[in-house]
Amino acid sequence: MKLDPNNQPWHAAALVGALGIEVAVCTVAGYLVGGWAGNYFGNEKAWLLGGLLTGLSLGIVTAILVIKKVLEDQEG
Repeated sequence: MKLDPNNQPWHAAALVGALGIEVAVCTVAGYLVGGWAGNYFGNEKAWLLGGLLTGLSLGIVTAILVIKKVLEDQEG
């Protein structure tokens, strides 16, 4: 019985973990940049919220790109 290397449960678990970490890191980076910009330019709450949403958006976009790449690699 030969197992397909792309159909491993640990591979899927690692991918989900990596995606979660990627979204979390981008969100925290956006929060930190937004906090810095708020202190530098003023209106801290608006910059913090903008940085947080930008970081979250970037994290989601990069996660989608990673998923597309993994699916393309599995198809051929």
